[in-house]
Amino acid sequence: MKRVLIVDDAMFMRSTLKMMLRKGNFDVVGEAKNGFEAIEQYKKLNPDIVTLDIHMPDMGGVDALEGILDYDTHATVIMISAAGDNKHVLDAMKIGAKNFIVKPFSEDKVFQVLEKL
Repeated sequence: MKRVLIVDDAMFMRSTLKMMLRKGNFDVVGEAKNGFEAIEQYKKLNPDIVTLDIHMPDMGGVDALEGILDYDTHATVIMISAAGDNKHVLDAMKIGAKNFIVKPFSEDKVFQVLEKL
């Protein structure tokens, strides 16, 4: 069972994603609401996969991605962004994100992206 860290500033999005992932037999090992917490939780939990929102207060997803990859160059990070946020998604992919999911997302889309890993 793959271990997942969910990072999003919106509790509703974290809860929705957690419910979907658990239905898909993933183990949600942690949650974070900003980039600082994401890096801290990554180091503490060493998850197999991170879902990382791009726009968050304090430290956004692209900066958090860099921090996670500085710590673990093999980290598997999936970016989550609102539709129309192509520049940030492209930046994240260049830095090392493995894939991305566009909000609003469906359960099918989440599993489709995760199956590609």
